[in-house]
Amino acid sequence: MEPITALPAFTAHTGQVTVNVRPFWVDEHSDPEEHRYVWLYHVLIENKGQESIQLLSRSWTITDERGGQEKVHGEGVVGEQPVIAPESSYQYTSGAELTTPSGFMEGIYHMIAPASGYRFDVTVPVFSLDSPHHMGMTH
Repeated sequence: MEPITALPAFTAHTGQVTVNVRPFWVDEHSDPEEHRYVWLYHVLIENKGQESIQLLSRSWTITDERGGQEKVHGEGVVGEQPVIAPESSYQYTSGAELTTPSGFMEGIYHMIAPASGYRFDVTVPVFSLDSPHHMGMTH
């Protein structure tokens, strides 16, 4: 079995901003016997507008297959508060761990347009986390 397996991509559009997320199952860091299931997710944020935008903070809801939820809030992403120029993009990879073989994540990026001071939220699409140790994809 390969250590990392790509799952389908998920996309959301908010105004002139597109967020694409592709989760990956990470076999080498998962241990189903210990109820440890690990994924990486790669995020691409595209600014299709005419003004630079900055990602200030994030809010995530992580839900396991039993309906248990964890809410995560924090500054930036992966230690950065990136400024995304017009017609440009920013991408990063992060990870998630569950105690069940499947679940899903969703979130919001809290943004600002530095030139105008306009603050707005960008939707991160709901994306499923399904391991090969689960009977079929449920999300």
